[in-house]
Amino acid sequence: MTIYETIKAAISVKQAAEHYGLKVSHNGMACCPFHNDRHPSLKLNEDYFFCFGCGAKGDVIDLVARLFDLSSYEAAQKLAADFGLDPKPPTAAAMVKPKRPYIRQFREDEMLCFRVLTDYLHLLEDWKVRYAPKIPDNLRAPAETQQSGFGGKRTSSEMSKLSPQGGSEGYGACEDVDDRFVEACQMHCYIEYMADVLTVGDLEERVALVDKLMQDGKIAFLQEYITRKKKEVAHHGEEPENA
Repeated sequence: MTIYETIKAAISVKQAAEHYGLKVSHNGMACCPFHNDRHPSLKLNEDYFFCFGCGAKGDVIDLVARLFDLSSYEAAQKLAADFGLDPKPPTAAAMVKPKRPYIRQFREDEMLCFRVLTDYLHLLEDWKVRYAPKIPDNLRAPAETQQSGFGGKRTSSEMSKLSPQGGSEGYGACEDVDDRFVEACQMHCYIEYMADVLTVGDLEERVALVDKLMQDGKIAFLQEYITRKKKEVAHHGEEPENA
C-alpha cells in the first residue's frame, strides 16, 4: 500500500474535518469552508465528501489539501503527522474501495424514498376511506374527538419499525376495527410529513431523512410491504392489483 492508501484506510473524512475545526452535525453535514456557506451544504461520510453548494468533492487527502493549500503528498504527510500514523504502509491495512460520487447516489436514494413514501401515502388514504368503521350517525363522537380517533395504540407489527411511536398492541374496545384503517390513522400524518420534507425541506433535513430511511433496509422493507398489500387486496377482489 502507498502512503495515500494507508491514510485513507486509517482516517475518515469526518474525523479529519472535525480535527481541523469543522463543526459536523450528527448526520454528517457541515458548512463548506470552500465558499461562503451560511447553511450546511457539505456532506461528509467515512471516505468521501461532497458540497451541494460549490461542488467541491474528494477523499480525506483532497479535503486537507484544499483546506491548507497543499499538494496531495504534503496533505498525506500532514495527516500522518497529526494523527500519529507511520507513513510506511502497514501490511494488515485494508484497501479502500472506490465509491460512487455521493451526489449521484444521494439523488437516486432521494427519488426512491419519495416514490415509495408517496405510494404508501396513497395506500393509506385509500384504506382510511375503504375500511372506515360503519358507525351510525347517532353514535358518532364529536368532530374534535374523532381527530385523535385511532391514533396511538395499535399498529401493524410489520410497520412498527417505521412508526414514530414504535407500534404497540391494544385497542381492547376496538377489536372489530379493520387493522388497515387503524394503520392508516396512525401512519398517515407521519408519512405525509416525511414526503413533505423531501419536497420542500432544506438540504440538511433531506439528507438526514434519506440516510435514516436507507439504514437497515427500511425503505426496501416498505417497498416490499406495499407491493404485498396491494396483491393481497387484489387477490380478495377488492381492487385491481395495479391500483
